[in-house]
Amino acid sequence: MQSFDARHGGFGGAPKFPHSSNLDALLRQAVSAGDDTARDAVVLTLRRMAEGGLYDQLGGGFYRYSTDERWLIPHFEKMLYDNGPLLRLYAEAWQLTREPLFRDVCAGTARWLIREMQSESGGYFSSLDADSEGEEGKFYVWGRDEIAAHLDAEEFAAFAARYGLDGAPNFEGGSWHLHVTRTIAEVAALTGRPQADCAASIGHARQKLSALRATRVRPGRDDKILTSWNALAIDGMLFAARVLGEPAWAISARRALDFIRSDLWRDGRLLATHKDGRSHLNAYLDDHAFMLGALLEAMQQHQVDRVDIGWATALAQLLLQQFEDTAAGGFFFTSHDHEKLVLRTKPAQDGSTASGNGTAALYLQRFGHLVGEMHYLQSAERTMTLFAGEVGRVPHAFGTLVSAMAEFADSPPIVILAGPAEAAGTLAEWRSLLAGRHQPGSIVVALPENVEGLPDVIAKPRGAHAEAWVCRGAQCLPPVGDTDALIEALGK
Repeated sequence: MQSFDARHGGFGGAPKFPHSSNLDALLRQAVSAGDDTARDAVVLTLRRMAEGGLYDQLGGGFYRYSTDERWLIPHFEKMLYDNGPLLRLYAEAWQLTREPLFRDVCAGTARWLIREMQSESGGYFSSLDADSEGEEGKFYVWGRDEIAAHLDAEEFAAFAARYGLDGAPNFEGGSWHLHVTRTIAEVAALTGRPQADCAASIGHARQKLSALRATRVRPGRDDKILTSWNALAIDGMLFAARVLGEPAWAISARRALDFIRSDLWRDGRLLATHKDGRSHLNAYLDDHAFMLGALLEAMQQHQVDRVDIGWATALAQLLLQQFEDTAAGGFFFTSHDHEKLVLRTKPAQDGSTASGNGTAALYLQRFGHLVGEMHYLQSAERTMTLFAGEVGRVPHAFGTLVSAMAEFADSPPIVILAGPAEAAGTLAEWRSLLAGRHQPGSIVVALPENVEGLPDVIAKPRGAHAEAWVCRGAQCLPPVGDTDALIEALGK
């Protein structure tokens, strides 16, 4: 917070990166502590990023970083590893604020992932280049006359006022990179037209310009399918689908998950990358930890799946067997049977993505509580103990470990839903209610009719009516059977 930019959002000066894990850690701490100043800092940052040039105002999705302090002109590369976590973060922001902007950003990002980044086989591609035809940003920036030539007068007036075309060019002296400069209400006041008419004109303009942009030479695409980055995208897509009630996003994410299982999971081991029909390279710490998180989210779609739990168990076991330093604590980046290296690192600081050690600690804790296995919790605790001193000195470098430590101190709730087929309506209502609550780290699982093969801790008996068990750590409250009791059991 000492480096917060109260005018433009974000932290520090140019260049500015999204750093989702830090924003997530700060938001959960702010809400937990009732710190409205910090909460508002995160919300303002997300708003400025979404309205600025960091976000593709026509096609959806976020660019890699902003070259200036105002989130105005980005480096135009689009990375899968940014957009998955940002999708989750914006869905959380919607849970907290119900701002339509945050829902719109989720929708735009999810549609972009499906439209431009998903392979026919289901996996998500890695990135889009910044350049096309040898020029950075050429695919994305506009000339004002070009836009005016393709819109009618009312469409151009509203669109220009909304996205800054009535001001000076902002990209290399002669072009415009779109960013939101006025609200719809301000556009309506400026043009003397009703807000609904202005919104409709802007919508028509967006459709026309999107079609026009699609005829341009596209930036190159890195079509590698990386396990770790796919896991981040799967997690973000599934979470946003659950929160915002968008089944198409969940279908897309499940296709990617199925592809990882079929093509990058071989003989009980995970592979790191796939390209041109070939999967290879032993997977790293990040691949296993991120996939564990994606599977924890997958378990919360509809009814809990034994296959998902089985695969998550295998990944958690591999983390302990192949990556953990059982003597000193923490996890190595490479597996124990990897080729010998001069130095085996234990990455704990977050960078462009969350750290492998922070992610492993976070998700091993959640999974350990869910399935009732103490050795996962103990492994996570050893990891947090190892890095606690460094986290205390420079916490902003360890956002994911900070989040893991917060959950160690105060376990998020696990909610187990069960009931007969006749109670499907009530269970669906509860799932929707819980998906709309901002309660970071919480897990909601609905049991199938046959609970055989599930861990004993979640295999609750199915009664004659819908019931919910709210658990924290190893302690479960008695089951409740109505909405008011469920909300009371969850607490704040």
